[in-house]
Amino acid sequence: MPNGTPHRTRSTDMIDRRVFERRRQDVMQLMGDGIAVVATAPERTRNRDIQYRFRPDSDFYYLTHYPEPDAVAVLCPGREQGEFILFCRERNPEQETWDGRRAGLEGAVAQFDADDAFPISDIGEILPGLLENRSKVFCNVGNYAEFDMKLLHWVNEVKAKSRLGINAPSELVDITHILHELRLIKQTEEVRVMKRAAKISAAAHRRAMRVCRPGKMEYEIHAELEYEFRKSGSAYPAYPPIVAGGANACVLHYIDNSAELNDGELLLIDAGAEIDCYAADVTRTFPINGKFSPEQKSVYEIVLAAQSVAIDKAQAGHHWYEPHDAALQVLVQGLVDLGLLTGSIEELIETEAHRRFYMHRTGHWLGMDVHDVGDYKIEGVWRQLEPGMVLTIEPGLYIPGDDDIEPRWRNIGIRIEDDVLINRNGNTILSKDAPKQITEIEAIMEHRAS
Repeated sequence: MPNGTPHRTRSTDMIDRRVFERRRQDVMQLMGDGIAVVATAPERTRNRDIQYRFRPDSDFYYLTHYPEPDAVAVLCPGREQGEFILFCRERNPEQETWDGRRAGLEGAVAQFDADDAFPISDIGEILPGLLENRSKVFCNVGNYAEFDMKLLHWVNEVKAKSRLGINAPSELVDITHILHELRLIKQTEEVRVMKRAAKISAAAHRRAMRVCRPGKMEYEIHAELEYEFRKSGSAYPAYPPIVAGGANACVLHYIDNSAELNDGELLLIDAGAEIDCYAADVTRTFPINGKFSPEQKSVYEIVLAAQSVAIDKAQAGHHWYEPHDAALQVLVQGLVDLGLLTGSIEELIETEAHRRFYMHRTGHWLGMDVHDVGDYKIEGVWRQLEPGMVLTIEPGLYIPGDDDIEPRWRNIGIRIEDDVLINRNGNTILSKDAPKQITEIEAIMEHRAS
């Protein structure tokens, strides 16, 4: 079972190389006379001599678009011979026979626009020289402990040359704040890729609705999702899909996906495709037999209404917490209307009584990571939403099977999640092709093949 070079998505799904050059220039303008040293993720052993499928570090990939392991990017502002250096694996015909083709040093320059490329095995000899007389080292410190130790060793090598008049960097600076603020605001090219990921995800959710029926197993539906992802050009899901029937839907991060689907219960699916390292994150909930019961419909309509008001609040100039606050008002009112909570809405929210049935926020940033980077508060204040930000809107209700709950409501778990792009005048729902109105869902499921 060879490991292989990471799958490259269709060229039409990939971001233009000039975008990465602009990103590197943007970062270097903020570095002064410092130097950036950013490592990609290491390969991880799954068991014995089998590796987990490699996925590059998001910050590294954001700067380089380089998909292979064993690589380090160095940005040297003002370096005469070129400012962007890649340390990477050399071509190795024998190894490539086993594990797939490599870009090599020539490919690092020709395909990924490095000004210079050196063997990763030579980094210990070359990098200390690049660190000389630089005031700061910007790095993704704390991400990869083994590489951090090597980097500190190389800095100390330069310090040992102080008697020769060579200055060593006096600071190690976490580069992630710079990169994450840049990553938070999506550019046109990024939005295009994220729309593609959302479109594929919506198609997968529609497929799941068409094939679902009582007696099937959760893993059969999971397989249909991944089939749709793969055939549409997504190398892998953006996260392990949740395919949760019945009471399993009340387990927020349920990924066992091994139970039988029962007539009269709901199926909650949280699944999104990844395209060129950009994620979609979509959740839909629908009846396994194709028809909502009155109780299921009542709870579903509350969640759908909560999502609608939250999406309305996802506007430029509103702050991050407003969509959650708006959704929470609707959800708590709905719980009172169903008889699951009693009291005033304000008091129930203040005492967090709702957390028995709704225990998470209404969304998160979305981008290269499914729970993407970017601060939610600035100096203790919820940050304002800006054009180019992408977030999820995902309210839910999860009613446990406890004895003190009226039997007709027990084990109903519902979440509805969409990916929302903030525009200058409103927002765009990237995942709009995934049906969520009750009439839409029931119509699709009514015409399932037998």
